[in-house]
Amino acid sequence: MAKRETVKIEGLAELGKALRELPERVARNGLRVSVYAGAKVVRDEARARAPKAQQSLGPNQPPPGTLKRSVIMKHIPELSSLTRQTFFVTVRHGKKYRKQGKKGNLSQDAWYWRFVEFGTRKMAARPFLRPALEAKRREAAQAMKERLQQRVAQEAKKFSTRP
Repeated sequence: MAKRETVKIEGLAELGKALRELPERVARNGLRVSVYAGAKVVRDEARARAPKAQQSLGPNQPPPGTLKRSVIMKHIPELSSLTRQTFFVTVRHGKKYRKQGKKGNLSQDAWYWRFVEFGTRKMAARPFLRPALEAKRREAAQAMKERLQQRVAQEAKKFSTRP
């Protein structure tokens, strides 16, 4: 099973208090869009670092670039609350590469991503997710901070213009 990396930003007690004072919808949505901005930074870096095959690997094999296209971020509402929002940056990996559906489209899932990230007995690891997080940790935190400041200012402006 893949180890999950977590980014935890300390010193946000004041932010939590301020969010609780805002209307619930505003606080939740403001925090969600700011965490989205940070997750996007990490996702984009992981896509840039994901290896790409130089040529087609043959019939019934994923085309070059499938791994890059499969790097996604996903909001997890079950793990989120008013003062906490959770996004995963991961790889879409559910199905092996095969024809599916009525039109016979090929799946875009990179089911083999773990072999690339962690290696196997016969293949050295070529990590791309973990290094992306390490490289962009500060930039992601800064993106979250900037986006939250924008959103709070935007919402404050709405409330100050009301009669």
